[in-house]
Amino acid sequence: MTRTVQYFSNEYLQSCQQMTSGQICQFLDDFRKLHGSPKQVKAKPPSKLISLKVDNDLLEEFREKCEISGLRYQTQIKTLMADWCN
Repeated sequence: MTRTVQYFSNEYLQSCQQMTSGQICQFLDDFRKLHGSPKQVKAKPPSKLISLKVDNDLLEEFREKCEISGLRYQTQIKTLMADWCN
């Protein structure tokens, strides 16, 4: 994979240092709109924090299996819940 290296002139860097916070926010928002993928632009539905009691052995086995598979265990729990509901 080849990556492009971008160089900035001293004049450009000096002008950036003089930007106001409002100008920086506008630049970042424009950049996000221009370069963000449709998934990133869409807001995620809000999540709800829950408390769940699970047997220690079961949880450890589940976490280890997820780690071996390269999955995050909480994400896998949500995936299993969504699959079961559909």
